[in-house]
Amino acid sequence: MQTMDLPTTKMIGGIEGGIGWVIFNHPERRNAVCLEMWQAIPLIMDRLEADPAVRVIVLRGTGGQAFVAGADISEFEKVRSTPEQVAAYEKISGEAQRRLKATTKPTIAMIEGFCIGGGMGIAIGTDLRIASEGAKFGIPAARLGLGYGADGIKVLIDLIGPSFAKEIFFTARQFTADEAARMGLVNRVVPEGELDGAVRYIAGMIADNAPLTVKAVKICVGEIVKGPDMDEALCEKVVDTCFASADYIEGRRAFMEKRRPVFQGV
Repeated sequence: MQTMDLPTTKMIGGIEGGIGWVIFNHPERRNAVCLEMWQAIPLIMDRLEADPAVRVIVLRGTGGQAFVAGADISEFEKVRSTPEQVAAYEKISGEAQRRLKATTKPTIAMIEGFCIGGGMGIAIGTDLRIASEGAKFGIPAARLGLGYGADGIKVLIDLIGPSFAKEIFFTARQFTADEAARMGLVNRVVPEGELDGAVRYIAGMIADNAPLTVKAVKICVGEIVKGPDMDEALCEKVVDTCFASADYIEGRRAFMEKRRPVFQGV
């Protein structure tokens, strides 16, 4: 994997084939996200967005114990103890999460171990979530006395519905991977030891498909769930772009010639 030069070692950005990687590398804290990690995420996304060879982006943790076990509360006394610090921290972390959600490239959360609090917030902002059997999910806000913003609650409601969202917040307990799958919180659960292969297989299928089509579907789904605020003109535009592309010609020819298409994203 080709890795990026970043101002912290606690995040790793990399490119491997058509897959871009956003790796949380803070295993001694179960990949809890600290300020320097939030700051590095937009830098990684800049590189992945700019590289046309990157067709899909995978988010994962290191260490085998966690995807992301929330925010690194141990640093809050230093970086989040005054109103000014809280505002600055929220701006930085908010921008990082916005950038992860705003990418037009498909994203996959590869979830092993703990996916708690802010880790769940990151995961539910991705397009697909694949978990190993031992993964644990939860939002412990009610045990910490935290207020949870309506925007974050809405994302969860849109994904799993109001009743399950309430159960997650009201109980503040940890849910198993199977429970998460039944809620619709994750797309699928795979046996321990098979997570890496399963995610790479799915990412590879996405990377082989027509990038403009995948992008158009992601944009259209994002607009459709807005309901009355849906931008129909934008949806029509991205669909028309697919039909006007060289990839559409390649897809038709490959089908007729009974061969695998080679898409360029143009």
